[in-house]
Amino acid sequence: IRMMTKRLAGLGFNALAVDMYNGQVASSPESAKKYMQQAQSNPQGAIANLEQARQYLNEQQNAENIGVIGWCFGGGWSLQTALAMPDEIDATVIYYGRLVTDLDQLRTLNMPILGFFGGQDQGIPPKKVEEFRSNLETVGRDAEIYIYEEAGHAFANPSGERYNKEAARDAWNKTKAFLNE
Repeated sequence: IRMMTKRLAGLGFNALAVDMYNGQVASSPESAKKYMQQAQSNPQGAIANLEQARQYLNEQQNAENIGVIGWCFGGGWSLQTALAMPDEIDATVIYYGRLVTDLDQLRTLNMPILGFFGGQDQGIPPKKVEEFRSNLETVGRDAEIYIYEEAGHAFANPSGERYNKEAARDAWNKTKAFLNE
């Protein structure tokens, strides 16, 4: 996440990696899972934390537009942030994050959405992604959703076992264009 934050900053964006683990740093998949579960068990606290980050970017960094981006756990929170702050978030990017398909919730979204998913992902299967895409279309929301058929979950993580260089490169190029727009 630090590397991706630096990469976004290198493109000229004010980039902020929000601490979703209350100061704890995951040193293993097991500790990351524990910290993720703690954050998921207190969604109001997580949203309050994300709201503070938005305020910081807006008030301290004078950000004219604020976008959210996340991978896996962060991808789900990118969508949750957009749902919680639909009038304050200007763009949402979701890399294989947990989805919401409820029409009433999706109807509240006011920003363009970009999503990337793996066709081999068992946790967020293509059927769920297609339901998300279809429901966004049903409520008239601007969304670009991509499914990389040969990729699995976490395909854009170069330090992971499921890294798919071709899919990751394509998704990153699309992300840059989307955020620049």
